[in-house]
Amino acid sequence: MENIRIAILGGGAMGKVLSQMTEEKEGYELIGVVEPLNGETLEALDEAAKADGKDIDVVIDFSHPANLDMLCGYCEANGVSAVIATTGLEASHLAKIDELAGKVPVVFSANYSLGVNVMKRVIAEITPILEDAFDIEIVEMHHNKKLDAPSGTAKMLLAAADGEGKYDHVYGREGMRKRGHEIAVHTLRGGTVAGEHTVIYAGEDEIIEVKHRAGSKKIFAAGALKAAAFAKDAEVGYYTMEDILFG
Repeated sequence: MENIRIAILGGGAMGKVLSQMTEEKEGYELIGVVEPLNGETLEALDEAAKADGKDIDVVIDFSHPANLDMLCGYCEANGVSAVIATTGLEASHLAKIDELAGKVPVVFSANYSLGVNVMKRVIAEITPILEDAFDIEIVEMHHNKKLDAPSGTAKMLLAAADGEGKYDHVYGREGMRKRGHEIAVHTLRGGTVAGEHTVIYAGEDEIIEVKHRAGSKKIFAAGALKAAAFAKDAEVGYYTMEDILFG
């Protein structure tokens, strides 16, 4: 069985972890890492790979929303699958991902860890049971270099808790006002925290907390590689980690 040939878009901290794990993991081959900040492109990497007699099977994107056009253009033109892990995306970016998924296999998730995706599923199942008697709050913390807030994972958990759009969404609080029918998301930034997310259900005389703490970035890379293996042979379409983990 041939190795899955991976191109990584984004040479930051996550890209470095992912490239190392790709090189170490059996069944995968790292074609290269593209850092757009250095003027590098997927097209140039593709040309170099073809000169060596190799094709890129999957592009894994852990970069920045500004690079989405490059990713979509390359994958569409070359029929290459995409695993998109970039956060901080706006509605226009999501529309481009939807469009790309009509032409190649696309896996998109705000978080590729197995634990977080199980947590998302748990939140979706228990919220309808608790919502009438419990207030719901979400707290997330990341390292001091993370730019987007709240995290994509916090937004994903918020969507899981409010699948029917029953709640107002509040991002932080200040001043004096009465709590409404709402779910608030609170963001903390500091140190080298890889990622911590807590969904709090606060009722009368009792509190339930569902928490996930990432010990390192390796858990996200491992999930992205699992997604790449899925995307390589998948039919054209839009997939999430739930499709991969729970079928």
